[in-house]
Amino acid sequence: MSRWRPTSNATADLISSLRHQPLLVVLRPSNPQQAFRAISALAALGVRHVELAWRADPAWVGECRELIQAFPGLRLGAASLCSAAALEDARRAGFSYAVSPVLVRDLVERAGPDLVLVPGVMTPTEVLQAHAWGCALVKLFPAAPLGASYWRRLAPPLGTNLPFCIAAGGLAAGDVFPWLEAGVDAVALGSSLRVSEAGEVDGEGPLRTLVESLAARSA
Repeated sequence: MSRWRPTSNATADLISSLRHQPLLVVLRPSNPQQAFRAISALAALGVRHVELAWRADPAWVGECRELIQAFPGLRLGAASLCSAAALEDARRAGFSYAVSPVLVRDLVERAGPDLVLVPGVMTPTEVLQAHAWGCALVKLFPAAPLGASYWRRLAPPLGTNLPFCIAAGGLAAGDVFPWLEAGVDAVALGSSLRVSEAGEVDGEGPLRTLVESLAARSA
């Protein structure tokens, strides 16, 4: 039996923002100074959605809360959440959305309307289960080994409207448009973008071009 829940305002707002710029960048900073510099560099390039990987550190919540306050014009989210403790840390930090590489019912139920949880899915069974649990957004992970056409091929056999899909895992800036054209709704970039301790983004040129092209696409 489906447990589909009405889309919350926070969920609708996130989807609307991602439709405008279907791009997320995942950061794994080693310290708050690096995080601040990296986010500043991404903001200067026009990136609007940035995920900060959770870490089991008592200081993480406070650091993230300060970053959220420092960048009110960006949509910052928590990444790599796999436990209830991590989810609660994301909530305490003040994130409006959190992303997980896995599909766990306990996390879906704990998230609630104030914190949008984007669970990770890969198989048709996981996609259908996420839909049944009321997940309006999912993260297709790992995306690269599955291929760009994978998501679109799920719709006919599942016989349902697929959730909003963020493809992540092994993708680079040059993959964004091919994957969007193949049917996913947004793309997350992580390991393909290296950020130095000074906050310098390796591959800044291609990322800037990508952001500009996405802006022209949504105009």
